[in-house]
Amino acid sequence: SLKSYENTQNALDTNLNKRTKSIYTPLELQFIEMKKQYKDAVLCVECGYKYRFFGEDAEIAARELNIYCHLDHNFMTASIPSHRLFVHVRRLVAKGHKVGVIKQMETAALKAAGENKSSLFSRKLTALYTKSTLIGEDILFKQLDDAVDVEEVTTDVPDNYLLCCCENGENLRGRKKGDIVIGIMAIQPTTGEVIFDCFRDSASRSELESRVLRLQPVEIILPSRLSDQSEKLISSITSM
Repeated sequence: SLKSYENTQNALDTNLNKRTKSIYTPLELQFIEMKKQYKDAVLCVECGYKYRFFGEDAEIAARELNIYCHLDHNFMTASIPSHRLFVHVRRLVAKGHKVGVIKQMETAALKAAGENKSSLFSRKLTALYTKSTLIGEDILFKQLDDAVDVEEVTTDVPDNYLLCCCENGENLRGRKKGDIVIGIMAIQPTTGEVIFDCFRDSASRSELESRVLRLQPVEIILPSRLSDQSEKLISSITSM
């Protein structure tokens, strides 16, 4: 019928690479859906005994990790062996990238014994790493082998604080132009240390500056609305 024909055409349009006019593979379609959810992360996708990067992620990985990148079907792709995942994740994070690890949720043996043995492996994001959150046995020790120097794995920035700040200028007594109350919380995930403070600051934001420079956070989380003075100060500090 006309309706079923239209549905078929819509499905083909969805699976078609408009630039190359070729059909996306099931794995490529799976990657596209995952990338929509984690647009700002470099995704490492588990495929058997290796992890693969696709598209712009593959180009980033090739540049930062000095690995080979080539065109495969509709995407540029690059790969790393599974046992070297944590080393390469740390290198990407050290370069300032957010890295997502996407793992297969079923083994080849279980899949072969099941009813859906001919279908695509189910995958999902199991870890998302940034400079302040690169911790845990899954990244540090689970896959450690004799070929890796332990110091290559365990050397971290001593104080990798994640800093969050918010501000409120309403109902502030004796308020001068630009005055505001600022609240900060700094967390060091590797040790569990938590630092929090609330203080009144002037338009120069000298109090905020002294705390940020003292903590030297590797990441800062900011509210959607921030005063111009605070935003200018934080931008100048992070640009250094």
